[in-house]
Amino acid sequence: MISSKLAATLSRLDVYLLTPGGALDAVLLAVSLIIAAGVAHRLRHVAAAQEVPSSAAVRLGRGGLRRLIFPMLALVLVAGCRLAVAGYSPAHLLTLAVPLLLAFAVIRLLAYGLRSLFPALPWLKALERSLALFVWLVVALHISGLLDGVVDALEQSALVIGRTRISVWALLWGGVTVAAALLIALWIGRVVETRLMASATLDSSLQVVLSRAARALLLVVGGLVSLQMVGVDLTTLHVFGGALGVGLGLGLQKIASNYVSGFIILLDRSIRIGNMIAVDNHRGQVTRITTRYTVLRGLNGVEHIVPNEVLVGSVVLNESYSDPRVWVGLKVQVSYGSDVPAVLRILEDAARAHPRVLADPAPRGYLAAFADSGMDLEVGFWIADPQEGTQNVRSDISLAIWRAFRDAGVEIPYPQREVRIVSPAAPAASS
Repeated sequence: MISSKLAATLSRLDVYLLTPGGALDAVLLAVSLIIAAGVAHRLRHVAAAQEVPSSAAVRLGRGGLRRLIFPMLALVLVAGCRLAVAGYSPAHLLTLAVPLLLAFAVIRLLAYGLRSLFPALPWLKALERSLALFVWLVVALHISGLLDGVVDALEQSALVIGRTRISVWALLWGGVTVAAALLIALWIGRVVETRLMASATLDSSLQVVLSRAARALLLVVGGLVSLQMVGVDLTTLHVFGGALGVGLGLGLQKIASNYVSGFIILLDRSIRIGNMIAVDNHRGQVTRITTRYTVLRGLNGVEHIVPNEVLVGSVVLNESYSDPRVWVGLKVQVSYGSDVPAVLRILEDAARAHPRVLADPAPRGYLAAFADSGMDLEVGFWIADPQEGTQNVRSDISLAIWRAFRDAGVEIPYPQREVRIVSPAAPAASS
């Protein structure tokens, strides 16, 4: 076995290094490590010079991927040198270096995968150290020849549940296999999601639907494959499926309804990211659509988390469903002695001068009604960015109208009431 051979190599390694074969192994190992380090440094330097601005998570993932270059390249070079000198030398030193470099590469790969999937995990570094310790422990047991004995001991230790006997080794191997399959599925899902989100030809809602569906499908496939690899009979999942159906029927209707509603919203594209909507006294811009809820960011900065079921079952006012332009009206009252055509031109000019007001359709003034204290006028205009708010536009234009009225002498009347006191008729004179 290769483990016993490595154990024998360790016992006489000091003698072996003094032989010509040992010296050749040492030279080949040093040259391989130097070449791998030089190539990795050069590639990292070139990549850093061509780096484009991106998010912290993307930069973290790229940095972890670059760290894989050295151990992977060194492993390939050392393995190639070992094959090249196999006919001339026992290559004990190169044989010992292969599992060490492989463990180094596995640790770097695990760190890259975890940082790509969970960049904001608070205990990420602690998890990385634990996994690195586990990998080095396995390599040490393998090199020392104790790994087979440890595996046999774990297989002999078992948990008996009814008529089922489950060994500790089966539990450990199953946990590692399932975790690895799920991590690979999540990583592939992240890659697919990144590609879809970067596509300029797909609608934003369709991008979200495809990315969510791809991730769910990959997780299901990864879970089933990992369970099959550890020897779990998939027919036993029928019981779990029945229990899940009962749970959905008894207490998970709302959760299931929200998930189904989320896919409906994403597929029919009635609500898109960036739309300005109002539902159930909540108004804001859609900033995120998930399979369970939708996030609305109000103009005051408050974010409303609305269940998707509410959006599907309620009347939604979408201010930018087919056209982002919104009509805004502003009312003002002037006295009956004012020149109405001139006042209407003042209203239109004040609205037209605002930078957020569209020139087409042009602002238009109206004589709305004859009120008790004066004439009600209204100016209507269109804006293309309702997510920036309408109250600020109203305030700016109202201030401009007040200044123009003051300069032109237009009177804004106060409320007026005319009270008449009628004296009662004098009593008739007595005869």
